[in-house]
Amino acid sequence: MEDFEKKVVISDNMDIENGFASAKIVDLLRQFLSVQQRRAETYAKLKRGFADYMVSGGESAYQQLCSEITVEFNDCSKQVLELESLFVGPDYCREDLACLLRDIQTQEKQKLHLTATIQVLKKAGRPSERLVSHENCRFTRPMEHNCVHVHEITEAAGTEEAEADAKYDNALKEAIKGVQDAVTAINEHLEEVRYEIAALEVE
Repeated sequence: MEDFEKKVVISDNMDIENGFASAKIVDLLRQFLSVQQRRAETYAKLKRGFADYMVSGGESAYQQLCSEITVEFNDCSKQVLELESLFVGPDYCREDLACLLRDIQTQEKQKLHLTATIQVLKKAGRPSERLVSHENCRFTRPMEHNCVHVHEITEAAGTEEAEADAKYDNALKEAIKGVQDAVTAINEHLEEVRYEIAALEVE
């Protein structure tokens, strides 16, 4: 009878410890989800800022925004790395969760890189639609100048321009698809995180 009581006490203590560990893991995963929410808000801010820039052309405001966004994303990454290291540590021994966070980090890096690529491409515009600078042109009279950009349109020049446009279009399309793929992968991983939270809360 005494042995049975000891086993019950040990079992109860283990249940309490497991429950505590589960609750802590849930807290950490919720922290991670809040970091992801912050990332989403930062992307929204970047998107709005870029749209404003494309309308206004305010380079300094856009550069300032990019600096702020960089700080935000770096901070988010740092927080996720800290969570990841906790999961692989001796307190939790959850390499699976660390791996999940690592996968999301990888996709987030890809998404950010491709988002920047899209913005660079959109800033530049299609080669055939880019504005030209007339700083090297000769002005004979006010409002009249000999434009160095005026040249005979040949088939070769037209083909070259069409190829440049096609290359631009493909690069933009690839970057957009890459972002979409990254977002899909991130969302799938986030669903796994939510399932894990739900499973731990049931325990």
